[in-house]
Amino acid sequence: MMQSPELIHAQALVIDGHADTSQRFVDEWWNFSDPLGAGMLNLDTARKGNLAAEFFAIWAEPQEWRGRYAHRTLQLIDGVYEQLREHPATMRLGLTPADIIEAHRDRVFCGLLGIEGGHSIEADLGLLRMYHQLGVRYMTLTWSNTNEWADSSGDQEDTSITHHGGLTGFGREVVREMNRLGMMVDVSHVADTTFWDVLKTTHAPIIASHSSARALTDVARNLTDEQLRAVATNDGLVMVNFYPSFIDDRWREGWAATRAERELLYAAASKGFRERGESVPYNVALTIDREFYAQKLCDTLPLAPFTSLIDHIDHVAQVAGIDHVGLGSDFDGFPILPQGMESAADLPKITAALAERGYTTEQLHKLLGGNLLRVFGAVQEVAVKK
Repeated sequence: MMQSPELIHAQALVIDGHADTSQRFVDEWWNFSDPLGAGMLNLDTARKGNLAAEFFAIWAEPQEWRGRYAHRTLQLIDGVYEQLREHPATMRLGLTPADIIEAHRDRVFCGLLGIEGGHSIEADLGLLRMYHQLGVRYMTLTWSNTNEWADSSGDQEDTSITHHGGLTGFGREVVREMNRLGMMVDVSHVADTTFWDVLKTTHAPIIASHSSARALTDVARNLTDEQLRAVATNDGLVMVNFYPSFIDDRWREGWAATRAERELLYAAASKGFRERGESVPYNVALTIDREFYAQKLCDTLPLAPFTSLIDHIDHVAQVAGIDHVGLGSDFDGFPILPQGMESAADLPKITAALAERGYTTEQLHKLLGGNLLRVFGAVQEVAVKK
């Protein structure tokens, strides 16, 4: 007899591949045990959603931190470490799959580190190695910006940007060094040319820590079906992003139509920071976006349907296979979740919806965290052999 979705979720080891909550630690002086506020993830919602482990994204916004990428990267890593120091009984750093399993057994939340954007290494393999020493266990090769050694999906139409046609020679060195270190190579955000160059270069499985399906929502940030099958052939993993603009065309088009109006608000809110010579915290834009939606759009642009998220997870599972799909929420990296998702506490709804579509207990346990444990372990095994 099939277990109830509630029991399936409660017994699963749930791991999320990507959350931007680390910026709240630094920019808002916010504590992971504080009330959630406008955010999406804290210790309480993790507990309610049975979220055992989270990869905290270490993202140096490329315009605000130009010339200081390593500084911002270290600042955010320190922000996570400070939370670990503040919560010794309820949080633990994860460096290996075994650490995640042990923390789950001990009922302790496991925090892990993943760099979002290869510009953080400032084209220096020494910095890459130092970040690994500090606990970073994956790196997204690009963010929305092309860097010195890898093309991004975010600026392919910008003729002012120098593009490389994928990875440069140094970019291939980065991938090989990540293999040697046991750091997962993350292809979310990369250009299609970079994606294929990575597969030609890597000796270990790859991940897409927060990418959805381009066949359903045609944005460059998502992966094509051909890419999904290639990740499966590589024995890698695609973790589906919850961001409405990546999972629902109606929402994407309606939200994008307001961009010019919102950018005027961003500029006004940034003025004081600019005058003081300070970087503008990301939460400034998130706050504006949430208020803009509540005041001007909630009646005309309904939230993206919850079924859109489930459709993307289902599509990746059907195309790549059940062994190659996971969750990469992007919590706290965008302003508004799909309908029915208010925080990490709502993760059991995903399990229930997929169970209703016929997914078995074994399949759901793979999707919720087992697949990431397998790929994480396989990458570290390659490092041992090299």
